[in-house]
This record gives sequence, structure tokens and C-alpha cells, in this order.
Amino acid sequence: MAVEVVYRSSRDLERLFMDKAEADRHDKMLELAELLAQVLQKAVPSLSEQQVEEAGIYMAKNRDVFAKAFKSQPDALSELLSAPVAAAEPEAPLAAPEAAEPAAPAKPAKASKAAK
Repeated sequence: MAVEVVYRSSRDLERLFMDKAEADRHDKMLELAELLAQVLQKAVPSLSEQQVEEAGIYMAKNRDVFAKAFKSQPDALSELLSAPVAAAEPEAPLAAPEAAEPAAPAKPAKASKAAK
């Protein structure tokens, strides 16, 4: 019998990762997205909850580009403007992770070693 180690983000219980560092990065990204969504909701109360979540996740995924832009390099945002638009696929609901649909593992499973 083969044993496979998988990791799960504490904020996105349906998504599995083959690498602990990748699961930690995903968890931190979702944490940042949740905080950004709260700030956006406070700043622009007319936005729907879905719009706020999508914007928070987008900003969290592109945090490096936004960080450059906020550090007196506004041209860094042109990188996001020239990138192809991806379909809106929220990573996970920020408020209720148990309502998320099951997702495929982030990486393909490694081949198991033959039993001795």
C-alpha cells in the first residue's frame, strides 16, 4: 500500500497541495484577500460581496505588482493591463470555505513507489 502526503490550506479545505510551502502560500494569499475585501467593502459599500471578494483575490494574487506600484513605480500596473484577462474563478469563498466545491489537487499526484 502506498502512502501519499498531501497538504490542505486551513482557509480552503477543499483544495489539496503536494507541497507544504505551496499550501502555506495559498493560505497567506487567501488571508490577504480577505483583509483586502474588508477594506474594499468599507471604502466602497456599494460593491457586492462577490465583487469585493473577486477584487481582494485579484489584488492578493498580484500583490508584488501592486507593491511595486505603491512604491513610486505606477508603471508596474501596466504589466496587469497587458496581461490576458483570465476567467473570474474565485479561489475560495472568503467567509464560508465549507461551501466551496471540491477542487482538483494543485499538482498531479506523484507516482507511488512499488511495495517491497
